[in-house]
Amino acid sequence: MELYWRELKNGFNLVVNDGEGEHKVGGVRVLKKGIQAIAETRGYDPGRAERDLPSVEVAREFVEQFEPWREFFPEPLEVESEIRPIVE
Repeated sequence: MELYWRELKNGFNLVVNDGEGEHKVGGVRVLKKGIQAIAETRGYDPGRAERDLPSVEVAREFVEQFEPWREFFPEPLEVESEIRPIVE
């Protein structure tokens, strides 16, 4: 299993690749209104989303602090340092 950030046209997704495909567990969006971040969850938790963050790095740290992959994949994983490019 791999855990990494995947670049998108307007931001990044935090992705777990389980060998069968990519599964989004978080994301950062860079919009005209500002930078937004969300850590996925099985339930409703508004504290896992934030708007108007000062930078993409802060937004990525916000998502990673929740370790959202643990809710969906029980294996211990570490986020790879390299950001993967857009898939076309």
